[in-house]
Amino acid sequence: MEDFLASCTSGGCGAKIAAGDLTDYLKALPTTKDPNLLVGFNTGDDAAVYQTAPDQALVNTVDFFSPMVEDPYVFGTIAATNALSDIYAMGGKPLLALNITCFPERLPKSALSDILAGGAAKIQEAGAILAGGHSIYDHEPKYGLAVTGQVDPRHLIRNDTPKTGDALILTKALGVGIILAADRAKVGDAEATEIAIASMQQLNKYAAANFGQYQVHACTDVTGFGLLAHGLEMAGDDHTLVLDTGEVPILPDALDFAKEYLTTAGGERNREQIGDRVDLDAISPALQELLFDPQTSGGLLISVAAEDAADLLAAIHVTDPVARIVGMVADREAQPIILL
Repeated sequence: MEDFLASCTSGGCGAKIAAGDLTDYLKALPTTKDPNLLVGFNTGDDAAVYQTAPDQALVNTVDFFSPMVEDPYVFGTIAATNALSDIYAMGGKPLLALNITCFPERLPKSALSDILAGGAAKIQEAGAILAGGHSIYDHEPKYGLAVTGQVDPRHLIRNDTPKTGDALILTKALGVGIILAADRAKVGDAEATEIAIASMQQLNKYAAANFGQYQVHACTDVTGFGLLAHGLEMAGDDHTLVLDTGEVPILPDALDFAKEYLTTAGGERNREQIGDRVDLDAISPALQELLFDPQTSGGLLISVAAEDAADLLAAIHVTDPVARIVGMVADREAQPIILL
């Protein structure tokens, strides 16, 4: 559709404000001492969690962005899938969603209808309810959701609570940002782009549905900050993630595009934020780019007890066959992430 994608200066999770900059902006915000707020913004977790009863807590998140694909309906499905993912990463179940919509007056109203229809389809697939929303005119189209879910506080999963000896599972392949950059530059491969789009449309619902059967200690969804920055959040101050880069799933053609320097501004921001906290010398520049690449509607990075890892992976493979065990959790060493 003319101007739908071309007019956007950035799209998907690659448009996120850099993690370090965001931390600086949040410093001026007041913190709460309400004991019912189990998870706030201070740890950079995927969603806020507020306890309402001994066995019940609300999980709240909001996520929206501008398009990264030409088809408005497909864009709606991806944006909704991405927003719902935060609930699954906390071990929760989505209950209801509110649309967030910005739309240019110059574009056909049918495009907005298609965006909303795509989002509604994914909300329905998630088993949640579309309960309303808010819309404004804007220079660029943007869409996403505010989602409320629920979780038993005793089974809440945070992003920074791995245990030494855990195995690390990544449920989706990396390279979405690079694949889309190649497509937008008209040098991409149609099949590779379709595989990337299908990955972005895959709800993390199915992988997360297996958590209750295994000892899952931490989880986060890998989105705009890339695998390494989200991995840093998981490592925290007490652990080191040891990643076997040879096992990291990669989308078809993504590594070849990275070798041709088809990278993204979001990936460069992620590299700047990592700085010297991770030694990259052991891997090629192209593979480095994939670890920095911003993932729109990416997979889950799961820290699970080593004895449960193979069984959990087998269960996840039923719906997410590219999932892999990509490393393990160790006691804190000199760096928070070690790349092999």
